[in-house]
Amino acid sequence: MPAVDLILIGLAATLEPIPVTGFILVLSSDRGNFKGAAFILGWLLSLVVVIAGTLLVTGGKPPAPASQPSTAVLAAKILFGAVLIGIAFRQRTRVGTPRRPPAWMTKLDHMSVWAAGSLGLLLQPWVLVGAGAATVAQLHISSIESYLLLVVFCLLCTSSYLAMELFAVFSPEAATARLDGLRNWIGTHRDQAIIVLSLIIGLWLVGDSIYLIVAQSQ
Repeated sequence: MPAVDLILIGLAATLEPIPVTGFILVLSSDRGNFKGAAFILGWLLSLVVVIAGTLLVTGGKPPAPASQPSTAVLAAKILFGAVLIGIAFRQRTRVGTPRRPPAWMTKLDHMSVWAAGSLGLLLQPWVLVGAGAATVAQLHISSIESYLLLVVFCLLCTSSYLAMELFAVFSPEAATARLDGLRNWIGTHRDQAIIVLSLIIGLWLVGDSIYLIVAQSQ
């Protein structure tokens, strides 16, 4: 079910607490709207490059069922799922532990627009992006619907950032208060959010991929 996988991965990517916190701080900085747009561009461009590279390798055709390439793709998804589960358990041990914010968070006012774009690339949840690329490798890209699915995936991964950017542009005063409240909420619930998102997606990827491997071997 590659389409379902992409939707779940896209939702998890757009809700990842650390990139969302970083983006809120970018919007709150000097020339925040311009930096926010650059962040989104870097974020979206990195997604497009990964998907385009995957399609270039696969030719837009999924591997034959029960073949070595098909098993390799499923194994990769199991690996990404296992990493996410590991992240969830590691984060569980850090709940309630006070931590200093990363150094880059204190330098956003002096960060250039170009640096904000690079930050969008660096803050990508790359484990989820890797799982998304493995899922794209399972797609048969031959119709408008299949291309539309890829567009929807990219927009879904970026949706929270687009929404916050538009909110900040058209309602700057209201956005400042709301986004500050959201940042404070994330600061309090960040660990729990990472645990829940990582566990849900990780268990889904591992369980679904193992099921498909077993089904193909019968």
